[in-house]
Parts: sequence; C-alpha cells; structure tokens
Amino acid sequence: MATDSASTPDLGAPQFASHAWVEPIIVVSIMVGSLIINRHRDFSIFRSRRSTKLDSLYDDQSPDPLLRSDGERDLRRENPYHSEAQTVFGITFKTPDSSRWADHIHSRILQKFPFLVEMFYWVVNYLFYSITKATSQWLSPAEIGVVQVAQNHAIGILNVEHASFLSFFFPIQESDFQAFFMNGHPGFMTFFNRIYSLVHIPGTVLFLSWYYYCAPDHPTFAVARRTMTLGNFMSFMVFCFFPCMPPRLLPKEYHFFDTVRQEHAESVWVGGKSVNQFAAMPSLHFTYAFVIGCTFIYHSGILQRFRGRGPRKPLLTMLFFLVLGIVYPLLVLSVIVATANHYWLDATVALFSVIFCFFINRVFNLLLPLEYCLCWILRIAKPVPTTGTRALSRHGRRNRAADHDEIEYTTV
Repeated sequence: MATDSASTPDLGAPQFASHAWVEPIIVVSIMVGSLIINRHRDFSIFRSRRSTKLDSLYDDQSPDPLLRSDGERDLRRENPYHSEAQTVFGITFKTPDSSRWADHIHSRILQKFPFLVEMFYWVVNYLFYSITKATSQWLSPAEIGVVQVAQNHAIGILNVEHASFLSFFFPIQESDFQAFFMNGHPGFMTFFNRIYSLVHIPGTVLFLSWYYYCAPDHPTFAVARRTMTLGNFMSFMVFCFFPCMPPRLLPKEYHFFDTVRQEHAESVWVGGKSVNQFAAMPSLHFTYAFVIGCTFIYHSGILQRFRGRGPRKPLLTMLFFLVLGIVYPLLVLSVIVATANHYWLDATVALFSVIFCFFINRVFNLLLPLEYCLCWILRIAKPVPTTGTRALSRHGRRNRAADHDEIEYTTV
C-alpha cells in the first residue's frame, strides 16, 4: 500500500494565518449581503403612509420556504383563524394557519428578510452535525475506542479501493495523487491548501445565497437545498455508525501528509470542539460540490434546450455554467484528495448519495406540519420567499412593453 516518496516532500505553503478571522468575516458578509439582496423591496417593517403591500404578499401564491407540498394551498389573510389541511404523500394533517400574526413585528422582520429562514435551517443542520462526534464515541466499543475503530475503517477503505476486485475503479492511489503535487507541483499544493476551507463553508453559503436570488422560482431552489440538506443528514447518520479516519491521520507508513494544517494554520471551522475529525465517509465537501455542479448545469439551460422547454439562454451563458458545473466538483475532488482529507471512495459514496437524495428529496415534506406548528408556537407568520420575483417582474415588464407596442401598431 505504501508508495515511494521524497524524504522531505514539499507540502506547499500553509493556509494564511488570517484564515482564523477572515473566513468568519467572509461568511457573515455573504449572509448580510444575502439578506439585503433577497429582501422584499416593496415591503416595510414599520407601518407608514406608503403601502407595505402586506395583503398582496399573502394573496399571491406563496411557495413554502423549505417543505413545499403540491397540495398546499395559498396562504390567505381573509380568515386568519382558519386551519389548513395539509396532504403530504397521501397523509392529511390539520395544521394551524399562523398568518393571523402577520402584523407582529417579528413576522414583519422575517417577511422583509425571508432569507433568515435559510439561515435558521443552517443552524439546525449544524446542531445535528455537532452531536455526531459524541454519538460515534458512544456507539464505538469501549475496549478499543473510537480512534481505533475509525482507523480500522479507513484501512478497510484503502483495501477495498486497491486490494480487491474494485481496484479497477480506483487505479490511482491517494498517496500517489498527493505525492504528484508535493514532489512536482508545489504551486498547486499551495493553492489547494488555501482554498480547502473556502470551497466548503463560504463557497456553499455563497452558492445558496446566489441561487436563492437567481433560481427561476422557489420550488426549483428548494429542490437543490432539500437535496443538499438530505445529503447532510444521510452523512450524519454514517458519521455516527461508521467513524472513519481521514488519510492525514493514518500512521506514517501509509505516506500521507497533512498539508492544510501546517504550523497550526487551520480554518476556524475545523478547529472547534464539536468538529468530528472522523467524518471522512462520505465526503461532505464533495456532497456539496456535486449538488452545486449539477445545479450549475441545470441553470445553464442546456437540458431545457435539448428538451425544447423554456426560453433559450445566450450561448456564452450556457457554456459558462456548463463548464463551471463540471470544473467545480472536479476541483473540490482534487483538493480533498491531494490534501489527504478524503479517499476516492468518500467522494464516490457522496456522489451516489446525492443522486439518491435528489430522487427522494420530497421526503422532507413530511416535516411540513412541524414547520407550521413551530410558526404557531412562535406566533410568527410564514414569510413569502422572494425567489423568482425578479424573473416574474422582468416577464411582466416584457409583457407590458409588448402590449404597448401592439397598441401603438394598431393605432397607426
């Protein structure tokens, strides 16, 4: 399993020491920017003489921010005490209608900045992730401990990849892949070290913020977010029952080097007490990257063009998102393997889990009644998302312009 490598390989330059405070600033800046960009522009938190258009927000079709059900009816304000009957996968639930509290200040703040709902879901995801470390320790046999269990699983993965009938699918060993960059391409190694953290949390947050703004409608955005979230929870379950040591923590005879954390220059996101160091299988890095790549390809419009549906996008736009959708997952795959944070099999399992999660992403609709009940308990009205409103606005302007041209033509 071991490979020959230089006695003192070039690990590349470590992450900048400023990562510890720059990365949180980047993430917070993206969040604040997302709140501003995705706000309801024609809605006022405080009552004024200007129309806040609150009624129009609730009278229009209101896709559910997280768990849309095709049978869900529009949120209406004519009867604020009415209880909605929700049908999810053939199961009917009686859910309270929280729109009666739409004029409360916290409801109005949430309606002004509906992207706050997305941030709430991120917090929920993180809370579930934070318990995987303790859970895996509790589930591991006490006589050997979670560290030895995780190491055994990691060695087992290497044996499956390179010493079984599946070795045909993994022709390049991870240690050889890392050695290729350390011994001959240290510039690439430095680049990988410094973007390892940036492509995970900041990059994913930026993607979700961008797609919330640019998706044609909120149900389309929700598919990408539900798929990513479901991939998260499937990974969390594996982390609990199958702790796996990343290559960088294996004994030295396996010839892996931790290139990212040189001189203790690690990201703030991987240095906390709640961080699970034995969460290599499957790779959340590649889970996110594959969802993002597939979304870019879908957003390019090339699939719709082949199927003859929807408006055609400019060729350069299509090519840009198509290339981005292919390059981004491959870049992340190269980064996580070259820096000895994941195995090929980690990314392979992540790929298939994303495909599976895409086809069953609507399972989250079963949690829709809980969302309504939470809104009722908090006395808060569910906000109407802004995703797709700009596309509808542009469509309306084009229609009005076309009507105007037609009027002028008939007048002449």
